[in-house]
Amino acid sequence: QVRLVESGGGLVQAGGSLRLSCAASGSIFSINTMGWYRQAPGKQRELVAGIDNNGYTNYASSVKGRFTISRDNAKNTMYLQMDSLKPEDTAVYLCNLCHPASSNCYWGQGTQVSVSS
Repeated sequence: QVRLVESGGGLVQAGGSLRLSCAASGSIFSINTMGWYRQAPGKQRELVAGIDNNGYTNYASSVKGRFTISRDNAKNTMYLQMDSLKPEDTAVYLCNLCHPASSNCYWGQGTQVSVSS
């Protein structure tokens, strides 16, 4: 079992920055992919950014150039640096970890990010 705990959300003005963290614990395989998703009220959950254990990253087009995903494998922690935030970035941000070998995926409880105009 894997436990994911997000932190770092909050309220910020448009143009501001936030840094989210996701701490993973439990039975974590060395080969895994991690990602940040977000879900706004009335909208579907969407992938914001992903990163694998080799550091390969991918981003949603809406955040490319503004958000940076990273991870510290030694600490089993993933980060999302969010700059130039916009009101449309307001959502609950959720951490995800998947083990390709078993096809098991795990979710955190989410952290609220609110951007005021």
